[in-house]
Amino acid sequence: MAAMSRLSRAELQSLMGLISHRSVRGMAGAAQAAVDVGDWSLPIPLVEDLQKHNQGRGPQWVFLGCPGVGKGTYASRLSKLLDVPHIAMGDLVRNELKGSSPLSRQMSDTMKAGKLLPDKVIFSILSRRLEEGLAAGEKGFILDGFPRTMRQAEILEDVTEVDLVVNLKLREDVLISKCLGRRICSQCGGNFNLAKIDVKGEDGAPNIFMPPLLPPPSCASKMTIRADDTDEVVRARLRVYHEESAPVEDFYRIRGKLLDFNVGGGIRETWPNLLEALNLTHKAKEAFQQKLVA
Repeated sequence: MAAMSRLSRAELQSLMGLISHRSVRGMAGAAQAAVDVGDWSLPIPLVEDLQKHNQGRGPQWVFLGCPGVGKGTYASRLSKLLDVPHIAMGDLVRNELKGSSPLSRQMSDTMKAGKLLPDKVIFSILSRRLEEGLAAGEKGFILDGFPRTMRQAEILEDVTEVDLVVNLKLREDVLISKCLGRRICSQCGGNFNLAKIDVKGEDGAPNIFMPPLLPPPSCASKMTIRADDTDEVVRARLRVYHEESAPVEDFYRIRGKLLDFNVGGGIRETWPNLLEALNLTHKAKEAFQQKLVA
């Protein structure tokens, strides 16, 4: 497989043709049987090992997880720590939605119904972003919100080499509350959340406490709600995720690249635990000392 840093412009442009005729491979019987065994204890690659594996590029990671689990929050922090771009599929799609073309309107209608966008549309948007990154000299990436389906995962595997997949997990009632509490400042574009999560754990599960992320006074009167953050649409998106995207977890698990991580609190509680799970505590300390990460 070609690494993204070596992917040519022609190869990126061929993505659309690949989607048009490529058939989806099924998992082999042995692989499917391995999935049924249950959770595996998998080694987590160190950043240094990944860089030695392919000199000249940074880590190439993927973040999975239900809508509202916090993929963007943690992926953006890690991108600063690892000095690679954070490519959020949701942000790319929302930028497309700002247009007034027939495609933009069709995309908007699809998302408001809680459905996934067609693979052809997604890869068109992503390939354009990757081309721009290559031209700017980017090496490595953290993909957030992509791939969402088995078809997308298999096509991505043909195009590039993913080193690690971080699968963020959070109970569904908390996810719904978080999504319904999201707000965006219409002036600065900042993301905030009015939801205060304080859930007592049951059957041995830990308590979950997430304080609200309130806007500053300058933004308080400019809060807007995303069109797809309604109770009906959020539940539809979660249902679609479990039906279409959850199998992607097994796709990467059988390849030894999946790290399941339970989000058990707010950013202050979760961030150190995630760094430890990724073997990045030492790198975070170095970055803090150099004032690279707030």
